[in-house]
Amino acid sequence: MNKNEVGTVILRVVLGLVFSAHGLSKFQEGITNAVGFFDSIGIPGFMAYVIALIELIGGIAIILGIGTRIVAVLFAVIMLGAIFTVKLSAGLLGNGQMAGYELELALLAMSIYLVFANKSVFSLDNKLFSSK
Repeated sequence: MNKNEVGTVILRVVLGLVFSAHGLSKFQEGITNAVGFFDSIGIPGFMAYVIALIELIGGIAIILGIGTRIVAVLFAVIMLGAIFTVKLSAGLLGNGQMAGYELELALLAMSIYLVFANKSVFSLDNKLFSSK
């Protein structure tokens, strides 16, 4: 295992932790809050459930290394949606009333990296579907 593989594993685990924590918090704090917010910005409320499930289940999957590329694409789409529908008007670092899109941009970059990265030696995908 080389340094790039170690870095990829660290990136994958951190990304999964952040997304799973955000998904879990949506359910713990009451998903109806997220539904109301989505409705208020013109996105159908049911999408709050979809996003929260992708974040929670996808976060766990990416930590384990299951379907990493697919989950990373979903995360990238979510981050693009967050940036362009909510955060862009606040700017990169925020406007004093709302946080900027710096976190979303970092998570987007991490997700895109994982879309193109090789399978990690420390992933279930590699263990289950290895051709060796």
